[in-house]
Amino acid sequence: MGIDRTARIDPEAQIGTNVEIGPYVIIRGKVRVGDGTRIEPFAVLEGKVEIGPSCVIGHHAVIGTPPQDVAFRGEESGVVIGEGTVLREFVTVHRATGEGKVTHIGKSCFIMAYCHIAHNCFVGNGVTMANGASLAGYVTVEDWATLSGFVGVHQFVRIGKLAMIGGLSKVVMDIPPYVLADGHPARIFGLNRVGMRRRGIPQKKRESIAQVYRFLFRSGLPLRKAMEEIQGKGFDQEVVEEILAFLLQTRRGITRWVREEACDFEDTPSGW
Repeated sequence: MGIDRTARIDPEAQIGTNVEIGPYVIIRGKVRVGDGTRIEPFAVLEGKVEIGPSCVIGHHAVIGTPPQDVAFRGEESGVVIGEGTVLREFVTVHRATGEGKVTHIGKSCFIMAYCHIAHNCFVGNGVTMANGASLAGYVTVEDWATLSGFVGVHQFVRIGKLAMIGGLSKVVMDIPPYVLADGHPARIFGLNRVGMRRRGIPQKKRESIAQVYRFLFRSGLPLRKAMEEIQGKGFDQEVVEEILAFLLQTRRGITRWVREEACDFEDTPSGW
């Protein structure tokens, strides 16, 4: 434990207790590091960066450098990383564009080697990004979503809670909560049953999610019309409101289900 003698730490930085800082780490600017965090060799933290307690910043990770955005004019912005998050080797996280704005990564995330999180992204809690996955600017990834290896996400796209994206996918439209998506471009092909079960979502709610999606995408109605009519169909109101709230906020449009007539949203107990 402790700070290696070769590390370079700005006097403005605030370092918590029981922090381990490895060889040749560079900490420059208004960086705050929470208690018990480990920063591994050759990592660079720059600017207004706040790292929560018990995090791991991997070898050669670069956090808080200016965004790759032609709109950036040198304004003070930052990065916030929540408690218990792990950023592995060569991860890059850029600070936001816009005075006082932040790029946000939540608690207990696992961001694997070579991932990139661009300016103004919001990453929720418990998110997993496998090796090489990349988020363009202003992307939102909700809690417990999983992005497999080398997924690329277009700017302003939103990925819903507990969604799971297959490796090498190109995501150019919003991915709703609780679904599985894959492809180039990505298409939805089923529900993330395993993820929901592992997160402790009750069977009754899982069945309701399946029923709501079945109506929205297999009723034969245009999606907008199905969204208007679903309120009176007797489905679980909490589930309907959650899914509609996500769909109604889209800027990029909603990803469609591949071969809708064959999609896997059966809600039989044996399948859950």
